[in-house]
Amino acid sequence: MTVTAESTQAPVATMPRIGDPAPSFTAVTTQGDLTFPADYAGKWVILFSHPADFTPVCTSEFMTFASMQDEFKAYNTELVGLSVDGLYSHIAWLRTIKDKIVFRDMKDVEVTFPLIDDVSMAIAQQYGMIMPGEDSTKAVRAVFVIDPQGVIRTIIYYPLSLGRNFDEILRVVKGLQTADAFEVATPADWRPGDRVIVPPAGSCGTAKERMDGEVEGVECVDWFFCTKEISADEVEGRIRVS
Repeated sequence: MTVTAESTQAPVATMPRIGDPAPSFTAVTTQGDLTFPADYAGKWVILFSHPADFTPVCTSEFMTFASMQDEFKAYNTELVGLSVDGLYSHIAWLRTIKDKIVFRDMKDVEVTFPLIDDVSMAIAQQYGMIMPGEDSTKAVRAVFVIDPQGVIRTIIYYPLSLGRNFDEILRVVKGLQTADAFEVATPADWRPGDRVIVPPAGSCGTAKERMDGEVEGVECVDWFFCTKEISADEVEGRIRVS
């Protein structure tokens, strides 16, 4: 008799990966119906999830996102939030934030970007935002940065207890846009005005030419590690839209 072994582990949830097209969906939001990502064609989008309405860490994050909304828009980037709460809970929570909550120097904060109703958890499951080891009924703090072609370019996950670093999220947007605009890579802790990594030899001179200092503006410490300067003004002039 043949015995077939069965796994006792929970099935692994699928999730999109960097370089994949962002999974499409339609949803009801606090700003009306949404078809994603089609409604944002030509724009960068930050799609992010939070565990639950009327919770303190999420409240601090929404106030921060809302306060930075114009700053993200200046880089052609829109915000879309999601949790597995319903539309009326979302509306009541956002009204409470505006009417009652003070956090740091922020008060009277109005959230005008869409917040998705995902009571069924269908979208959260589609994007791998539900991680049973953390919580089986709440989304973790996921961040998906999606480019104007609808391709996922960055994924960041935080546990329920840890609020996000918003300076880093904005830095990611600027770094991705800079890499695209100038065909470069950005080193650790890069910010506009820092030196950037130039492409491999062949697209910017041969390795020998670069090592010998024959490629203008390029400095090499070894054949594989070459940088050049792009000023903050040049970066901002190329990627900033307003």
